[in-house]
Amino acid sequence: MTENTANIGFEKAIWDAACILRGNMDAAEYKQVVLGLIFLKYISDKFEARYQELVKEGEGFEEDRDEYTSCNVFFVPENARWKRIAEAAHTPEIGRIIDDAMILIEKENPRLKGILPKNFARPELDKRRLGDVVDLFTNIRMKEHGDTRDILGRTYEYCLAKFAEQEGKKGGEFFTPACVVKTLVEFLKPFKGRVYDPACGSGGMFVQSAKFIENHHGNINNISVYGQDSNPTTWKMAQMNLAIRGIEADLGSYNADTFFNDCHPTLKADYIMANPPFNLSDWGADRLKDDVRWKYGVPPSGNANFAWLQHMIHHLAPNGKIGMVLANGSLSSQSGGEGEIRKNIINDDLVSCIVAMPTQLFYTTQIPVSLWFLSRNKKQKGKTCFIDARKMGTMVSRKLRMLTDTDIAKLAETFDAYENGTLEDVKGFCAVVTTAQIAEQDYILTPGRYVGIEEQEDDGEPFDEKMKRLTGELSALFEKSHELEIVIKKNLKAIGFEVK
Repeated sequence: MTENTANIGFEKAIWDAACILRGNMDAAEYKQVVLGLIFLKYISDKFEARYQELVKEGEGFEEDRDEYTSCNVFFVPENARWKRIAEAAHTPEIGRIIDDAMILIEKENPRLKGILPKNFARPELDKRRLGDVVDLFTNIRMKEHGDTRDILGRTYEYCLAKFAEQEGKKGGEFFTPACVVKTLVEFLKPFKGRVYDPACGSGGMFVQSAKFIENHHGNINNISVYGQDSNPTTWKMAQMNLAIRGIEADLGSYNADTFFNDCHPTLKADYIMANPPFNLSDWGADRLKDDVRWKYGVPPSGNANFAWLQHMIHHLAPNGKIGMVLANGSLSSQSGGEGEIRKNIINDDLVSCIVAMPTQLFYTTQIPVSLWFLSRNKKQKGKTCFIDARKMGTMVSRKLRMLTDTDIAKLAETFDAYENGTLEDVKGFCAVVTTAQIAEQDYILTPGRYVGIEEQEDDGEPFDEKMKRLTGELSALFEKSHELEIVIKKNLKAIGFEVK
């Protein structure tokens, strides 16, 4: 699976802590409380480890802020350290003490200013439960479970996924399943350059990009990260998610609407990855009719799919690439001028690949989706790759499907073969199609139109013999059915119910 489950017991322990705390609180409310505590415990453990190193050195620099920041460790003031919080776990003041700790940490670390949650003292948060969670965190040292950044990052992602599941539809505002993000990253391979997500949610695209670089022995400092999100809570979650990963990012100075307040107006990105809100209506089209971003046509007011797509194309560098999630309607819709916009984008030779994804990948919606991959400078000019992945994936629960690492590798290898000019069409799975062939299909991009139906394996039985065998079997079934009908009528008649 895409998630590392080697130490899943640790992540589950943290999630169980969240359940202890929840009580009658909605998932959206207690999410910030739990994620804030995870973050606070993490930076406390990192600080304590560095503190002990300085004590052993014996130079008296253990309270020198620079000795921490130079090692990319957040400085934690004395009254904000976990020891202080643990001692106060079962006092009425525990909520205020945690809030004060968050304020002190933000003051000492400008990067965190205005980001950490400071709502632990509010009356509706049960302080007894809060103290129980603090106890649980006190008994778990993040550093004892492998690389601290990795384990805390995995725990943060695990909880994000669980919160998305708990919140249902609203969870989609901040969380894209890891297997979907990983697929985008494996196609684009963001080794070096500017990475941008205009609807970044909790920052999953950036985290997976960093993982990709680490897994291929690259240097994370070779990428620059840019993004934004309109939801203030989500924007803060992303900042914390990236901070614990050691990823420096420019997400704007505050949460902002991408269409009306572009935080990076001059950015030309090398890689753009996004899962924008599906089929967003009432997005303000009437106030943006003459926007410079609408090179291929003005998007309809009732659906922002092609507004998102054109916004990303506008921000694309000369050799830049896009990977994004869109609802399947965008592949074929002709309403509101969408068909003409799609036609213009195709004719500009931007569409590299379309992947039809399996259903049930998202906690939050059953809307079928596809992955769009675009490039300013396609390796295969005038050609587009279509992949039908609808039969891939494994059900991990009654409602949820996940692409495995093997699935993702197969998809990425198929795309690589297309880019290298070596891909051979596979009926029912993949096909390379010319722009002229797409035009013959009225510029509809549904993969099924191009990959066809999977060929059935010939069993070697001659047709005439097979038909004789099957019709004989059918006759026998009809005869048996008639016999059962007689018995049923006889039994019903015996109890006073006659069937004509």
